[in-house]
Amino acid sequence: MMDWILEPLRFGASLRALVEIALIGAVGGAVGCWVVLYRVSYSAESLAHGLLPGLVAATLLGLPTLLGGAAGILAAAVLIALVNRFADGDADTAIAVVVTTLFGIGVLMALSPEAPPGVSGLLFGDLLGVTSTQLFTSALIALAVVATLWLFHDRLLAAGFDPGAGPSLGVSPGLMSGMVLTLVALTVLVGVQGLGNLLVAAVLVTPAAAARLLTERFAPMLALSVAFALAAGIAGIYLSFHARVAAGAAVVACLVVVYLVAAAASAAGFGFGRATSLES
Repeated sequence: MMDWILEPLRFGASLRALVEIALIGAVGGAVGCWVVLYRVSYSAESLAHGLLPGLVAATLLGLPTLLGGAAGILAAAVLIALVNRFADGDADTAIAVVVTTLFGIGVLMALSPEAPPGVSGLLFGDLLGVTSTQLFTSALIALAVVATLWLFHDRLLAAGFDPGAGPSLGVSPGLMSGMVLTLVALTVLVGVQGLGNLLVAAVLVTPAAAARLLTERFAPMLALSVAFALAAGIAGIYLSFHARVAAGAAVVACLVVVYLVAAAASAAGFGFGRATSLES
């Protein structure tokens, strides 16, 4: 058993993958709780898919993928805002139009003759190919996200639970919602290197959704979400190493198992700190 546990730790690629998935799990599990609270799961997934053209363009130009991802997210946000002005306030329609268009453009760019081999890694990620420089960058972004969550925790909580009372408390619900989506975008940038464009949304939604099944208090939900994301991430790396399967897909499969176990536990009446409504 000890050999089974220690064997992946003897390889630099596996070690870097474990550190990367720990960063993704910690920040994704935390931000995911706010995604669930603010009911922006669809927007979070859309931001992840909408940055594909930026990622492909950066790869074609030989630029860092994080730079391309940041440009892609910015372009998606601007286009969603512009389209929403002509969609009679139907935000879901605006997001769907922009994201499907951007994703299609990204796929066409990825299939172009100039696309280098391995561009499919942008879709499914490459946890075992993460470099030390990428790890350092991910750590900086993750630290910034966690610090922002800590500094604005009370304001985010107030606007999330009762948007109507926000202005009376000196909190702008619109500003807080924008901040949550900004943090989602930064989290996507952390996760897209390892999990890819198609899979990164899973770590933003699944752990928090599983935690929400077991508790209606925000603090336990946050702790459970991060724990679930970390456990599934580490289990996925070990599954990938020993079963010789894709690391990103293995992590997502473990996240699905965690959700199913949480759903079964919830159906059996098991939970932590249940209350009548989600509260801190």
